[in-house]
Amino acid sequence: MAKKTKPSNISGVEEKLRSLYDLQIVDRRIDEIRNLRGELPLEVQDLEDEIAGMQTRFSKVEEEMSSAKNEIKGHKQLIKECQEKISKYEEQQKNVRNNREFDAIAKETEYQELEIQLAEKHIGEFESVLETRGEQMETTKERLQERKSHLDFKKGELDTIVKETQKEEKLLIKRSGELATALSDERLLAAYTRIRSKVNNGLAVVSIERGASGGSYFTIPPQRQMEIAQRKKIMIDEHSGRILVDPELAQQEEDKMIKEIASLS
Repeated sequence: MAKKTKPSNISGVEEKLRSLYDLQIVDRRIDEIRNLRGELPLEVQDLEDEIAGMQTRFSKVEEEMSSAKNEIKGHKQLIKECQEKISKYEEQQKNVRNNREFDAIAKETEYQELEIQLAEKHIGEFESVLETRGEQMETTKERLQERKSHLDFKKGELDTIVKETQKEEKLLIKRSGELATALSDERLLAAYTRIRSKVNNGLAVVSIERGASGGSYFTIPPQRQMEIAQRKKIMIDEHSGRILVDPELAQQEEDKMIKEIASLS
């Protein structure tokens, strides 16, 4: 004789509510882990972007300084060449045969002197650029070092938190996927996901607390509370849009899932 199966007192709706609340508990813990990191990932990214920008500016200043040094070198070479020409012209003036040759050499000498003056002016301008850019480089270098130190500190903080929670988060994500699959109600799961994305704290399923739904200050009428406690249909809070469960079911699942989450880590 086949053994009779003991009839279950849990309805299909109640099973879904329990599974959905279990999923919420696991997802809530995942949210807690990620909230523990706070703004650190964004802070690290912002610092990395800031440092990259400063390094780009630093490289640009280096290029400008290198260009200025080359310009100074070029103008000094020009001055040297002009001085050599002047010396040559002065020697030629000693052997001129007429005033026309003398005036021609004098004009060439004057031209070379003007070239020297212009080159000296340019050298002064580029030396001023070197001085200004040098000050900018020192300031940028100090700022860059400070931001790099700050980035290392923030990365250290983030790495510590990640290392402490990475294993648990990975296992919880896997468990969340298993619970979502086991729910076997795509419409209900889609509603849960949609609600979670709209509410600030990510809680799509809440229990009744002091006569009101969790996260809402609006009182739920006694008759509706009784209907929720019967677990015969999915009930939605008309004010917050969250799925409602009764306190007893919530407490039972909380106790169960606390032990399960503890065993995961």
